[in-house]
Amino acid sequence: MSTSDPTEISADTAEGIAARRREMAVEHILFGALRHLAGRHPAMLDELEASLPHLWDRSEGTARDDEAVREIARRFIRSLRAEA
Repeated sequence: MSTSDPTEISADTAEGIAARRREMAVEHILFGALRHLAGRHPAMLDELEASLPHLWDRSEGTARDDEAVREIARRFIRSLRAEA
C-alpha cells in the first residue's frame, strides 16, 4: 500500500470487505431457500426455533455472546414466519 494514494486499501481491509460480501450473499441464498422450504413445511420453523438453545458464538473471551447469536437467529425465524 502506498502512502501517496489514500484511495488504496490494505490487503486486510480488502479481505474483510470480501468476507462481508460473501456473508451477505450466503445469507440471501440461505434465507431464500428457507423461505421456500418453510412455505411447504411450516413445522420446519418450529424445529429450527427449538434448536436455538444449541446455537453458540464461536468467539473467545469477552467477545463471546451466545444469546446475541440466538437473538439474530430468532429474528430470522420471525421474519420467515411473517413471510410464510
